[in-house]
Amino acid sequence: MLKVTIDEQTLEVEAGSTVLQAAQRLGIDIPTFCYLKRLPPLASCRMCLVEIEGLRRLQPSCATAVTDGMVVRTNTPLIDETRSSMLDMLLANHPLDCPICDKGGECELQDMVMAYGPRRSEFRDPKRVFHSQDIRLSPVIIMNVNRCIQCQRCVRMCEEVVGAVALGTIEKGMDTAVTGFEGSLASCDQCGNCVEVCPVGALMSFPYRYKARPWDLAETDTVCPHCGTGCQLTVGMRKGEFMRVRSKQEHGVNRETLCVRGRFGLDFIESRDRIKRPMIRRDGALVPVSWDEAGDYLRRRLSGVENKAAGGLASARLPNEVLYQFQKLMRTVFRTNNIDCSSRWSAPFDALGPLLAAFYSRAPLDEVIGNDCVLVLGGNVTEENPVTEYLLRDAARRRQTGLLVLSARPSRLDADARVVVRVPPGGEAASIAAIVAGLVATADQALPGNALATIEASSPAADAGGDGPDRLVTALNEGRSVTVLVSVDLLRSPEARVTLQQLNNLLQVLRLLGKGLAMQFLFDRANQMGAWDMGVLPAALPGLQAVTDDAARAPLARTWGAEIPSEPGVGLDAMLELCAGGRMGALYIAGTDPLISYPDRAFVQRALGAADLLIVQDAFLTDTAGLAEVVLPAAGYGEESGTFTNNEGRIQKVRKFRELVFEARGNLAIFDFVAALRNQVLQPSAQGEIFNEIVRLVPAYQGLTQDGLGADGAFTKAVPTPPAGVLLAPPPIPTAADRLMLITGNCLFHNGYLSERSDILNTVANDPYVAMSAQDTAQLGLSDGDQVIVRSAQGELTAQLKVDRRFPKGLVFVPENYRALRLNSLMRRGEYPCPVEVQKVHVTLEANRTDRIWRGV
Repeated sequence: MLKVTIDEQTLEVEAGSTVLQAAQRLGIDIPTFCYLKRLPPLASCRMCLVEIEGLRRLQPSCATAVTDGMVVRTNTPLIDETRSSMLDMLLANHPLDCPICDKGGECELQDMVMAYGPRRSEFRDPKRVFHSQDIRLSPVIIMNVNRCIQCQRCVRMCEEVVGAVALGTIEKGMDTAVTGFEGSLASCDQCGNCVEVCPVGALMSFPYRYKARPWDLAETDTVCPHCGTGCQLTVGMRKGEFMRVRSKQEHGVNRETLCVRGRFGLDFIESRDRIKRPMIRRDGALVPVSWDEAGDYLRRRLSGVENKAAGGLASARLPNEVLYQFQKLMRTVFRTNNIDCSSRWSAPFDALGPLLAAFYSRAPLDEVIGNDCVLVLGGNVTEENPVTEYLLRDAARRRQTGLLVLSARPSRLDADARVVVRVPPGGEAASIAAIVAGLVATADQALPGNALATIEASSPAADAGGDGPDRLVTALNEGRSVTVLVSVDLLRSPEARVTLQQLNNLLQVLRLLGKGLAMQFLFDRANQMGAWDMGVLPAALPGLQAVTDDAARAPLARTWGAEIPSEPGVGLDAMLELCAGGRMGALYIAGTDPLISYPDRAFVQRALGAADLLIVQDAFLTDTAGLAEVVLPAAGYGEESGTFTNNEGRIQKVRKFRELVFEARGNLAIFDFVAALRNQVLQPSAQGEIFNEIVRLVPAYQGLTQDGLGADGAFTKAVPTPPAGVLLAPPPIPTAADRLMLITGNCLFHNGYLSERSDILNTVANDPYVAMSAQDTAQLGLSDGDQVIVRSAQGELTAQLKVDRRFPKGLVFVPENYRALRLNSLMRRGEYPCPVEVQKVHVTLEANRTDRIWRGV
């Protein structure tokens, strides 16, 4: 530790600490412009100059490391004069248009001038003018380069944190100007982080421009609804109208950064396709009715199907309290464990449960990715969890973390990875098994004999995957600590159970080798972890306790005042089978749209149509709601309070910031409404009381309080159990595919189908596209930008071709985020990836046929 004295206050700091960091710890304010905590120091603005005893010149505190015994002064006449002079120089060319500048009221230059600036300027020359008009760099970002104070925050944020390199500078000295390539940001992520960090009004949000002043806004701190990273954000409303989203520098996993979906994608809350009133089906059509009419109708229909099976599906975007109450409703009122929380895959709990119990790290992401190695399995972090990608890039560049990637799809993060291994989709299990075999082979003395015997029996699988797994084995062996980040893409495959077993094996071997270990999922739904924790699973109660466990059921049954079925239920796939076979009485769907997301549109449409009673509770009129017999209008995001549990296991408050619209009711109130129709009462029914019940009954949440969920939330705790599963269970031998194989996932600008209701995102998002490798497109005679038909045995769609030179041969990717494409009409349940053919759309095709394909008919 080093001792430093600043303004006569003494402090001990770690070696490498800067004077600015030490001063901040002492509560001493030193002004800065170019400094940002998460960026390397630039020391260009000279506002943070301080006097250091023994040095002749003033020194930039942001870039000066503390030495033992250093004496620093931050407030002397010379420093005051220097700061005033620096501000005078900035104001010499800065336009005095504060009354019309969007930054007015929260401008750092305004604040600095008020605190440290000159009372009058000596400059009389005309101000420099780059452009007389503002430049629209993109649909969401507009620039007034005349206001720029050349702090370079935006350029460095874009390059070093986001990794997009969309901004740069031209000229030098006082003529330096920040701009995009040829005045455009066409290749940018449109994340708006440059707008967030700009201290003045040089970069502005076009959707927010001229709409409000900061003092006009009613601001609410909440959590982003788009993916499982769980970014903190602040929503600004003016007279009940949505205005903007911003982030705060010191709060949340994101620490000021947001992705395009979080910053610009919340206007979906004002989508025009809200469900206004309850609806029931009469003469084949949905007709609006009152809540009383809907209740009378639903009571009669529920009594007519009570002797048949029931099932429930809830969205992993709903708050914990809603999800907890939903599974309680299904288990106590509908008397069923047929419950699920994903319409795209069903988690095999027999493989998932032991993995979560033995290895899941409920800890800050920033902490777990500080390990020597971070292995990312599957998916595309850049597009699925962009802010997580920012943190991974920071770890690789600044903390020298060894980033390892094993996936089918390329991502921008590959450029920062130490090892990148491409595997065919569905081949992850074999590749993980090969890594396990390699780890055992190189460290056989450290492992028990039964492990060695088993690996010999599975040696054919150990050779799968070429030399890629060998490079990962070498990197994992070199690291003392390892973090494994797992994409939920791995759960889409019919081989998900085997893949999870192999992942379990890998983690067990790493632990046996003495590695410090951490593991987290990279969920693409905001509350997927919470949905599992709340027990929205067919075989698991709240707390991920087995339904078959009498000791786990007993306290829940006492609290709920009802018996809980002891037999495990079935997931969505099997529920749809029950529907199709005429054995499903009531299917209750809350906040999700399986007709558009389940991987077999024809089957799910047939199954939902065959259910005796389909109840849909949602904020929006989805495709699934269009098939329902009863539709109940529910609160949307921002219209009710609750909590989300993100990928880290961090529980955070989701706050209400707008009133319910039309005749919608809160989700909890609707559950009470439905329970009353069956002459039952759900207690408690208020959000706060349900939260208290959760923390009392769910082990990982015990000890939490609502007041304890501050700006950064609080962490649930791991409830460790011994590892389960068969060590080194042999995986299936992969079969080589001789056809193009279709996989899907999220694109950068959309997440699921919620974001497609955002008008702002739709202005920046790419049109629907088909991504393929350069080798495949050349072989098929296709060019970038061609309109192509993707055809499977089930159906076809048409979209624009995007040639990606990083894509592996044989892979076709179509984002799942465009309802008009009806991508799931190409797929067949139990078959993923899906074999397809791709061909160019010829102009000789009939126009009406092409139009029908575009509409997914």
